[in-house]
Order: sequence, then C-alpha cells, then structure tokens
Amino acid sequence: MHTLQTFSATRGRGATLILVLLILLGFCFCLSLCLGSTPLGARTLLAIITGKDTSSQAYRIVRYVRLTRTLASLLSGMALALSGSLLQKSLHNPLAGPSIIGVNAGSGLLTLLAAAFFPRMLALGAFASFLGALMATLLVYALARRSGSTRLTIILAGVAVSSLLGSCTDALLTLRPETQLGRIDFLIGSFAHVTFSQLQLAAPLILLGITCSLFLGKPLAILSLGDEVARSLGLDVRRTRFLSLMLSALLSATVVSMCGLVGFVGLVVPHMVRFLIGEESPLYLLSCTLGGAIMTVGCDLVARMLFSPYELPTGVVLSFLGSPFFLLLLFTRKRRTANA
Repeated sequence: MHTLQTFSATRGRGATLILVLLILLGFCFCLSLCLGSTPLGARTLLAIITGKDTSSQAYRIVRYVRLTRTLASLLSGMALALSGSLLQKSLHNPLAGPSIIGVNAGSGLLTLLAAAFFPRMLALGAFASFLGALMATLLVYALARRSGSTRLTIILAGVAVSSLLGSCTDALLTLRPETQLGRIDFLIGSFAHVTFSQLQLAAPLILLGITCSLFLGKPLAILSLGDEVARSLGLDVRRTRFLSLMLSALLSATVVSMCGLVGFVGLVVPHMVRFLIGEESPLYLLSCTLGGAIMTVGCDLVARMLFSPYELPTGVVLSFLGSPFFLLLLFTRKRRTANA
C-alpha cells in the first residue's frame, strides 16, 4: 500500500512538472521568435503564426532566420539532455554526460574529418558524427571495465579519451585550416549558423532517437537497480545497455553534426529533474527531454541578448552554467563519500 502511494505521488509530481515544462517551453519558444536585433511584438508574431502576415520583413525574419535557429536549439536541447540521461542510467554514473566522457569529442573529430575530405557530402558527415560518438562511448566503457568499472574510473577514462580526441581535432585544424567546419562556432557550439537543410537532415534522426529512448524507460529503471538484480528480474542487461549507448551516441552525434560541440546540457538537466521528481518516476526521461529544450532555447536567448547587437556562441553561456555545476556536483559527491 505504501509503495502504491509513493508511486502515485511520484507520478503526480511528474505530471505536474511536465505541464509546467510545456508552459515554460512554449513561452521560451515565442520569446525566441520575438527577441533579437529587430524586436517583434506579440501581435506581430500572432499574425505571422496565424498566416495573416506572409510578406512583411518581420515574417521573413521569423520564417527564414529565427524559426530555424529556435527549432535547432529546441531539438538539440532535447537530444543532449536525453543522451545524458541514457548515459547516466546505463553506466550507473550520475557524473556521465556527452561532453564529459568524450562522446562529443569523438563525434566532433569524425565530423571534422568528413568535412575536410568530403565537404559536400552532408549525409556522410552525419554518419561520421554518429560513428565517432559511438566509438568514443564504447572506448570509454571498455577502458573503465578493464581497469575496474567504478564511477570515478569512467569519468577519468572519459576525460583522458576526450583530451586525446581533442588533441587530434586541434592537429586536424592545424593541418587542414581550410576545413569549412573548423570555425570557432563549431568548437564552442552555436545555433547561429544552422541552415534549414541541416535542420531537415537532423530533425528526423533526433525525433527517432527520442521516440526509441522513451520506450527504454522501464528497462532502464530496472537496470538502475544493479546488474545482478536486473538479471534476476529477467532483463537482458547487455542488450539494454548497448541500446542505451547506441541511442545516446545517435542523439549527441546528430546535434554535433548540426551545431557543433554544445556541452553540459546532458549533465545538468538530468540532475535537476532527478532533484524535482526522482529518477524512479515513469516521466523522468520525458521531463529531461523538455527540460533540455528549455535550457538550450533559454541560453540561446541569453547569448543573443546579453551583449546585443553582438552575440556570444551559445556554448559559452552553457559552459558558464555547466562548469560550476559540475564542480559543485563533484565535490558534493566526494564529501558524501568521505562522510560515509
């Protein structure tokens, strides 16, 4: 009876959080379409959305500039937050994230390689990005297992792999400076230069990855109980973990191929959602997805407006938020371990 009450309360908090997140996301989405070097009013935006205005300068700004950028930031946030959630659950490590354990670095390296040698083949770049993310993930996991798969080992292995792959990326940009993607926006992460064709290529992959990931909610909840307990409950641990890593790599790699090395979303958002409703909630993954979208759209707004008319790459704002959060999380966990 107590378990049923707890489950019902958790589900109720999750449903409330989903509603709040949807309202916040809608507000941030509209704000992103309105604000910029040319501010637009609510009435103007409403006329554009309802189709009453299809020829003004405001319509062209929204349709051809801000809508693509806003959708790119929204989908990227969803993908990165969900990717981080999958990594943390499948590796049993709350410090794991695409930008922490080398997933983004592997994806970025192979994306740049594809851009350097096959600059006109966008589809090949997307595949190379996925392959790089998957290789980095599996390499970190293999190194951690070989040296003792503790939570700290996974993070240290990820940092080492990320550093190595980052050095390879720097070497490539030095040897091939004409690489089209070798610009500062790619290395830091920005939505300013995402084109509609890139969005068209990335959106179906992100939506597919999100859909498949949400079906893994129940198996991942069982996996979080520990490998031995999960096996005793009939879960195929290897397959569940491999599918989670594959989907995590697909989501983060698609974002990297579209807008560069956007970091920290996959680390921060899952912890915030875990604090609000707990990771045992059946709505945990969906909440992370919506929370990630709010974070990236909001940070992109800050990057645009903070020093207007000049703007920062969104990755800079995310790093300002994410780096202190990671350090706080690291020292908090270390203090808890020492007290235990």
